[in-house]
Amino acid sequence: MKSRARAVLAAACSIHFVHDGFSDILYVLLPIWANEFRLTFAQVGIIRTAYSGGMAAFQIPAGLLAERWGERRLLAAGTAVTACGFIAAGAVGGFLSLLLVLLIAGLGSGVQHPLSSSLVSKAYETGPRRAALGTYNFSGDLGKVAVPAAVALAAVAVGWRTASVAYGVIGLVAAATILGVLSRLTRGMSEAVDRARSQEPVAASSGWGIRDPRGFQALTAIGMIDNATRTGFLTFLPFALIAKGSSVAGVGTALALLFAGGAVGKFACGLVAERLGVIRTVVLTEAATALGILALIPSPLPVALAILPLMGVALNGTSSVLYGTVADLVTAERRSRAYGLYYTVTIMSSALAPSVYGLIGDVAGVPATLVVVSALVLTTIPLCLVLRASVAEPARA
Repeated sequence: MKSRARAVLAAACSIHFVHDGFSDILYVLLPIWANEFRLTFAQVGIIRTAYSGGMAAFQIPAGLLAERWGERRLLAAGTAVTACGFIAAGAVGGFLSLLLVLLIAGLGSGVQHPLSSSLVSKAYETGPRRAALGTYNFSGDLGKVAVPAAVALAAVAVGWRTASVAYGVIGLVAAATILGVLSRLTRGMSEAVDRARSQEPVAASSGWGIRDPRGFQALTAIGMIDNATRTGFLTFLPFALIAKGSSVAGVGTALALLFAGGAVGKFACGLVAERLGVIRTVVLTEAATALGILALIPSPLPVALAILPLMGVALNGTSSVLYGTVADLVTAERRSRAYGLYYTVTIMSSALAPSVYGLIGDVAGVPATLVVVSALVLTTIPLCLVLRASVAEPARA
């Protein structure tokens, strides 16, 4: 059973790598599209919102449909839709067509987070679940490190359209592969889940399976702010770096540095939370994120590049802690839909953030926008006090 769990985790990690690659090549392509299609900052934000909004809109339907059709088939189908969206993006001729294909691609990508998280949670029902989810999140940041850097180099060498199509083809291959692999691995997985269900008080479960509504609300609010901060910062970071003298290829390298730190953060913070506790870990990472943004704004390009890996640890590490905590607050038989609910609300927040920050950017400029982003993330700290009552914290050493 342990080997099956590790294999399911490896499969989920692979598909997470591919999907986070799709999501984060947008940060490389946005400045290119802004220049080619003469876009305002508000339009740039709307493009990012279209993709994230589509992703958010399909989170709950994905969780509900998975209960009927199974995670593996829906996961493969969604991956194929996202891949086709990026292939189509290589042929667009303007803002509206780009908006449409990215909305469709985002809808397809909506399956990945709730279904992969559910699969990993089931596989580690009686094991180190938070650490496993931390590993799963770590794999996504590996995609964020490798794919944007590769696409940035490819965009310079062969053009952004060819680069977009090429990665879309890779996504189609991944969709076909994951269907076959998960079909073999998930047989027999229900036994562990059934044992866990038999130990849970049925009366404590709502239709969404939420055992602690107050704790779930606080956790979701923290996740909304964390996602909005991350997406807002990443949308405008390339423009800030270009203003400091960076090239498009340099932006890809900078994002790779940031996401390399984020990969370490997602893996390490899941483990740190097992020892320090959820609350202490979230407070530390969110405070460090705010300070990192403020330090980056006035820094020259070489100093900014040096800051990015350290900042990535905090910026992306929080999510591993939050994802693992969702499973602590819901029942096993409703986990797919509960993850779907959590991801819907938090990703919708990240979808709306770029459009709002885009309006601020058009009025006040990129540096002022980043100051607002850094201030917002600090509002998670009071919410941690509400969440404290709902999570078990280890004793201070």
